[in-house]
Amino acid sequence: MAILAGLCAGEEVRFYDDRLDNIPFDESTDMVAITTDTFSARRAYQIAGIYRKKNIPVVLGGIHVSLLPEEAARYADTLVTGDAEHVWKNILSDFKNGRLLKAYHGATTNPQQNCLPERSIFKNKNYLPVSLIQFSRGCAYNCSFCSVSTFFNHKHQCRKIEDVLLEIEKSKLKTLLFVDDNMVANKEYLKVFLKELIPYKVKWASQSSVDMVKDKELLKLMADSGCVGHLIGFESININTLKWFNKSPNLRGFNNYKEVLEVLRDFGFLTWGSFMIGNDFDTIDTIESTVEFAIKNKFTLAFFHILMPYPGTAVYEQFKSENRLLYNGTWWNHPDYRYNMAAFIPRLMTPEQLTEATIKANSAFYSTSSIAKRFFDPKTHLRNLVNFWVYSRFNYVLKKTSI
Repeated sequence: MAILAGLCAGEEVRFYDDRLDNIPFDESTDMVAITTDTFSARRAYQIAGIYRKKNIPVVLGGIHVSLLPEEAARYADTLVTGDAEHVWKNILSDFKNGRLLKAYHGATTNPQQNCLPERSIFKNKNYLPVSLIQFSRGCAYNCSFCSVSTFFNHKHQCRKIEDVLLEIEKSKLKTLLFVDDNMVANKEYLKVFLKELIPYKVKWASQSSVDMVKDKELLKLMADSGCVGHLIGFESININTLKWFNKSPNLRGFNNYKEVLEVLRDFGFLTWGSFMIGNDFDTIDTIESTVEFAIKNKFTLAFFHILMPYPGTAVYEQFKSENRLLYNGTWWNHPDYRYNMAAFIPRLMTPEQLTEATIKANSAFYSTSSIAKRFFDPKTHLRNLVNFWVYSRFNYVLKKTSI
């Protein structure tokens, strides 16, 4: 949204985050733009309906709209599929001239070219003092559960290095989160960028795939440029599950992630592991073993997510063909569905058991005993004050939210 605001030169813009703000529906406005993912689609449609009843045009975009444009078209005056920044100025011009189209398609290449976000829209939102920046977009892998890969058609595109550095200068914050889907997808180009990043003396983290541990030159440049750690999709400790997920980077040299974790610890990187719970090989026992694995290996943070059948993914199509989808197959629109509930029938347990097991997994990982066991690691959590602060602060917050 900040990128689109940056393209609204000379226009009066208001930004509301429905998670934090009470949207002032009576506030005067000419046009409303809403972005949505699949989890928030039902709420986005509700908001759109309120404005449309007031005869205020609604432009609807985001990853869910690109995955299901025919559904989304019922709730908006105009749709944007793909990346909106490529067509946003056209949309504004067409609106002013009374010729707003029903649909626009933005390219998914050349991300954020010559376009800086207008971060002033985030003022007083009480967000963390972290600057969210993209080095690249998309992912070339084809994991069976991933809607991001579907959205970008299994492609990965990097921004111009000079544009990224200029954005870092403009943001003025020294703590960065690169919100890339897979920052290490183009390792050689990333190395060039990291060499340029070193003089900026920032601290940063991102989301990366496990295959980065094969490139020690890259890891050293990460450390030298201020990398604190990575969010990594480990997904499972079962090789059969990884094959079912088509998680190709995790399958290369897989040895229960022993080498991966040793290399990451040697470089002092904090590891935030993401695990997908509820696959066709999962039982209550394997879920508990996955939690034990994360605790034993002293992950800084771990997230145990229920496998979600996102529309457009291979997992969704498989479950649909097997008649295993719940909530009429459109869980995101169903009034009874709630976040972190199973939306399909697992093969080796009931949906209720899966939901309960996932809640217990997160609660167990952020229990007092688990936090204490994972804390004592001189290579990572006790390596320096920054790592110590990150570990303590985020485990404290997540412990409160996982109860």
